Amino acid sequence: MAVVTGFDLKGAVSDNRVASIWKLATGYRNVYAWATFAMGLAAVFKALTYLLLRYFVDNVLIGGQLTQTVFIIALGFVGLALLEGSFTFFSRSSAARVAENLARNLRDYVYDHLMRLTYTYHDKSQTGELIQRSTSDVDAVRRFFSDQAIMAGRIVLLFVVNFIALVYLYWPLALASVVVVPIVVVLSVYFFGRVSDAYEHFQDQEAVLSTTLQENLSGIRVVKAFARHDYETDKFEGDNWEQFERGKRLLSLHSVFWPISDILCGIQLVGGFFLGALLAINGTITVGTYLAYAGMVIWLIWPMRNLGRLIVDMSVGLVSLQRVLDLIRVDKEDLETGSHAPAEGVAGGIRVENLTFWYEEGHPVLQDISFEVKPGEVVALLGSTGSGKSSLVNLLPRFYDYQEGHIYLDGVEITEYPRHYLRKQIGIVEQEPFLFSRTIRENIAFGVGRHVTDEEVHAAARAAALHDVIESFPEGYNTLVGERGVTLSGGQKQRVAVARTLLKDPRILILDDATSSVDTETESAIREALGRLMEQRTTFIIAHRIQSVMIADLILVMDKGRIVQRGTHDELMQVDGIYRRIYSMQARIETDLEKELQGV
Repeated sequence: MAVVTGFDLKGAVSDNRVASIWKLATGYRNVYAWATFAMGLAAVFKALTYLLLRYFVDNVLIGGQLTQTVFIIALGFVGLALLEGSFTFFSRSSAARVAENLARNLRDYVYDHLMRLTYTYHDKSQTGELIQRSTSDVDAVRRFFSDQAIMAGRIVLLFVVNFIALVYLYWPLALASVVVVPIVVVLSVYFFGRVSDAYEHFQDQEAVLSTTLQENLSGIRVVKAFARHDYETDKFEGDNWEQFERGKRLLSLHSVFWPISDILCGIQLVGGFFLGALLAINGTITVGTYLAYAGMVIWLIWPMRNLGRLIVDMSVGLVSLQRVLDLIRVDKEDLETGSHAPAEGVAGGIRVENLTFWYEEGHPVLQDISFEVKPGEVVALLGSTGSGKSSLVNLLPRFYDYQEGHIYLDGVEITEYPRHYLRKQIGIVEQEPFLFSRTIRENIAFGVGRHVTDEEVHAAARAAALHDVIESFPEGYNTLVGERGVTLSGGQKQRVAVARTLLKDPRILILDDATSSVDTETESAIREALGRLMEQRTTFIIAHRIQSVMIADLILVMDKGRIVQRGTHDELMQVDGIYRRIYSMQARIETDLEKELQGV
């Protein structure tokens, strides 16, 4: 575990929530035990205060002892209050420190786990849902450990200590003072299950709401461009109304439970006071005993009333914990399995034999694919949208694993290479490049796992025909890029992505329509830079324009997941087929465009 040393939650994944909590507290159990012990001592000092009150009333006020005794008892009250406050502070502060450290470790662990999940999982998951579990749910777990768990211990200890003290004072009265306790506990357990279900539905809907918000903020340009503000607002209002309904149901359960528990505890408290007063009037117990009882019974009944509330509130933390553990339960992508990792890197020879691949069983997107590329050669993939071009190249870095056939890299099946090692050998420029909300320099240097000098960054930017553009910005390479690169043009974003790949200096290049968003002049400059980079490197080019694939040593024309034509540009132009038809169509479009421009 690279992020949090010694913090491994795989063992915490259990259907038993108590076992999960116990595992989650690994490394903090002793501190938490001391915090609970301190809370118990605080409860003892609280009970001793009332016992001292009994002695003061019966032996000093009524018994008429000396003034010196009053002073000593006063010091006793102050001392007990200081001890109770000190141990309470120690207990609460220790629990808070444990909770904050545990939450920090949990956030780091969940984030690291998310980064290591498979592409397939992320393809099927909603971003808002994952954000919800990494933030809101983790914070609910923090509150569980900082407040609810330690308060549950405090309430139990207060009840036990004060009940023992009441038994010491007068045991029949003690028994009469806990009549409603079993009822409150049973009621709390019942509402615990109801509230847990309601809160889980509430959190699920909040994740939907977060996803809607995240998608609209990320796609705000599209929303504005198509004037879909009203539609998206209505959609958000619909999701928000459902959130309101589920939240209302959750609060309704609380509003039913709390008054019932308050009424029961209030009746018990009044009944205890009344019975104690009768016993004191009849002389069965002393006045001091009654006053001590009146103080202790409050700390006996109201803790139980709060325990009922706390049991219901704890369902929130436990549901959130379960949601986090459900995420951790998902198996991570194995990056290290594989024994073949030559220190000198790979040469780049690739052979594909009878390859078949599907995302969903029974619906293959690649069928019976076979071809061979020698080290340093360029292979181009051409075909309509959905023909399987991107799926094919995504198998090379093992973003997905194929089901049938073979892919060999330098004569070794790619499954024998560790994913982490394999991806270091491959550089990718995607069709829709992603830039982080960081500086241009940081975005260019992102793909290199070492310190990068400014000269290296500048060289990569020059090779991508981007250096002069960056220097024209007021902040140069320190210019902050907006979220998803929105402050840059499409061509500039793509050139940053090209520079990032150039700096990585991989043995295998994958250019997924990498020049689709640049003008003709810039495309020519990038092609020239890529031409130099392609030397001694195996390159896969995905493109829709014939001009981008003409230089390839091998052109694969794909249709419906199959290779329907293969060869060089000259070879494919000699036969009738998809390639020649595409070439003729694009040539005609360019000719018509030139005529229109000349007419202007």
